[in-house]
Amino acid sequence: MHTHRTFENPDALAHEVVVETLERALRDRTAEGEAADVLVGTALNDDDMEFVEHWCIQVGTRAVPGSPLLGLAGLCLGHTARRFGRLGDDALALVKSLAARAEADPSDVDGRALDGYDDVRSFLHLW
Repeated sequence: MHTHRTFENPDALAHEVVVETLERALRDRTAEGEAADVLVGTALNDDDMEFVEHWCIQVGTRAVPGSPLLGLAGLCLGHTARRFGRLGDDALALVKSLAARAEADPSDVDGRALDGYDDVRSFLHLW
């Protein structure tokens, strides 16, 4: 029996659901998988740039070292830069910091932060 794996981008959810899911994951690492889908869906599909950026920053500054959510927050900031054509100063500083941490110690922040940083530089023509 052969199965084909498919990848689907998660949908954006209601803001209340996003907040509850991400807050739970920041308190309890067992909820990180669900939170990852929620963060990606928000970054790719939510039209409220301030909300998207705020939650990428919250996750990227509050997740514990070694959490896969750190690299994902950097990647999602790259998606945000691509979609909206801008990022605030705090988001720019965070994506740069997460990339530096990923470069220094991939067990702290995974390499997706480097991809996000590349996206930010590419889409915003920075650095």
